[in-house]
Formats: sequence, C-alpha cells, structure tokens
Amino acid sequence: MDPVVIPILVAAIVVVFLVAATVRIVPQARRYNIERFGRYRRTLQPGLNFVVPVADRVNTKLDVREQVYSSDPKPVITEDNLVVNIDTVLYYQITDPRAAAYEVADYLQAIDQLTVTTLRNVIGSMDLEETLTSREEINARLRTVLDDATGKWGIRVNRVEIKAIDPPATIKEAMEKQMRAERDKRAAILHAEGERQAKILTAEGTKQKDILEAQGTQQAMILRADGEAKAVERVFQAVHRNNADPKILAYKYLETLPHLAKSDNNTFWVIPGELTEAVRAVTSAFGDRSAMGLPGSAQPEEATTAGADGAAGDGRAPELEAGSSLPLDAAAAADEVAKRAAAAVSDAKAEAEAAGTPEVPGRGQRSGD
Repeated sequence: MDPVVIPILVAAIVVVFLVAATVRIVPQARRYNIERFGRYRRTLQPGLNFVVPVADRVNTKLDVREQVYSSDPKPVITEDNLVVNIDTVLYYQITDPRAAAYEVADYLQAIDQLTVTTLRNVIGSMDLEETLTSREEINARLRTVLDDATGKWGIRVNRVEIKAIDPPATIKEAMEKQMRAERDKRAAILHAEGERQAKILTAEGTKQKDILEAQGTQQAMILRADGEAKAVERVFQAVHRNNADPKILAYKYLETLPHLAKSDNNTFWVIPGELTEAVRAVTSAFGDRSAMGLPGSAQPEEATTAGADGAAGDGRAPELEAGSSLPLDAAAAADEVAKRAAAAVSDAKAEAEAAGTPEVPGRGQRSGD
C-alpha cells in the first residue's frame, strides 16, 4: 500500500468523526441541554444544530409536550378518621428544560410526593361525605399548590384530577344501605304523591260531573216547566177565548175516565162520585142545545130536572122517553156518552176484580149501598 494513502484515510476518518460530533439534529418537541466541560452551555432547539466536538456534550433530552402521570393509590385519613385510598391523574408540561434538568433531581417523584402531601392536608379537613362531593374543590386546591411549587422547576401543571376515592368495604356497605333507603324513601314519597294527585283529580272530575249533571237537570226542569206553563197558558187562553162552559168540561171529564184504567201499575181504581153528575151535565147540555134549536118542542124545565135527578139517584144515565122532543143527533150523542161512561165503569170494575182489590166507593155513594 502506498504510504501516502494511509494518512489520507486517517484524515478522512477524523474529518467524518468531527463532522458527526459537531452536527446535532433535534426532533420537534424535543429539547437538548448542552454542557461544555461539565457546565451548562445552552439548550438546543428543534432542527440542525452545531456543537464543539469533544468540548460540548448532550446532558439531558427532554420532551416538552404535555404529559400524563397517574400515581398509585395513596391512603388518606379524613376528618372523621376514615382511611380512603385516592388515585390522582396529573397533566403537566415542561416549560423550562434547563430548570427541569438542574433545579430538581426527579421532578416526577417530587410532584407525586407533593400531591400526596397536599391531598392529606386538604382531605384531612373534610369528612367522608364532603370528600366524595367536593372533587372540584380538591382539584382546584391541588392545582394551586402544585403550580406554586413546580413553577421554579420549569414545569407547568395544567390539570389535576382525582381518578378514584375508595372508602373501606364496611363504609361502602353502609353507604349502599343508606342510598338504598333513600331511594326507597323517594319511591314511597313519589308513589304517595301520585296517589294523592290521582285522588284529587278523580274528586275534581266527579265534582265537575255532578255539577254538570245538576245544571243539565236544572235546565231540563226549567225547560219542561216553561213548556208546561206555556201549554197551560195556551189551553187557558183557548178556553177563555172560546167561552167554554162547565158542560164542555164535564164532557172532557168523561172522555178522560177510560185513560185512568190503562196504566199497568194500577191495582185498584176508584169510581168517582161525580160520574152521575158529569152524565147529567152532558145530557142537560145536549137537551139545552135541542131546546135552543127547536124552541117549540122543548119540555118543561121541571120534567128535565126530574129526569136528571132520577138518573143520578140510581147511578145510571137518563134514558130518552119515546115521546121525547129531542132531535135524533142530540139523542144519539147522549146515548153515545152514556155508553162510553158505562163501558169505562165496567172496564174499571173488571180490572179491579182481576187484581183482587175490593172496589172503593166513590164520593157521593155510601159503602152499604
């Protein structure tokens, strides 16, 4: 080998080594602390950097991204002397690589111990129930204390969260029983409130229904009474307008008698004593009409009165004499009225005998006759 080549190779190797030792490429979100002869010199930023070979060296490589640190469960005593295990989650970020490397030996351990100490101070002034319901307050106090302590270490605590609070097993059972009792209580209260509301609504509905029914009945009775009043008023006006006399009323009375026995609820029927008087009035009415139509053939008033009295005495309608001067239409009408009255009486007696009820004598008749 040529003696000149060997020095060239050695020189090339030395140059390559020097270049490799001089150039430092730092990745994004990384920071390198450089020491020169054992003393902090500077912090390399991401990208291409040059250092002095042999004199400068990289002491620490730090990640400046936000990181998560989850601590192990730590026992903490509450104000009511109960031991609970608390897990915390810490979100932090390195803001000063030089301070994080030279101000504290192990910043993670330091943060963990500071967190435990702060938790014991905070939770030691709270009972178990307040501890379980005051997580936001505990987190805020933890973050304040950690920010004050880690600021000089070049670390910023962004967030602190309590991951879990585990009370003893006996306390868990007691809490479960208490929560179950509370749920049962709330369920019973809600059920009672529902029944109460249902009863109130039912009562209000019944009340409204009764009021509406009463109002409807009232309106119906008022309308019915108004109708009956108008009907009576119209009948009264018609009677007075046509100048009806007692004879017409007696005739209408005889027409009404058959309707008294048509009801199915009648077990007996009373024969009124005014029957003979009504028959006498109708007969007299037709007699008066014949007298008014044929004045020459009228009978003496005494004979007519005697005949009517005789008919009333034996309870039968007066019969026309063969030599009567009544016209045929008046006699036929009188016979028809007498037949209807006799038929109504016979039907009433038959229905009374069929019902097994003794006949009650009418007014004007004695029970011994």
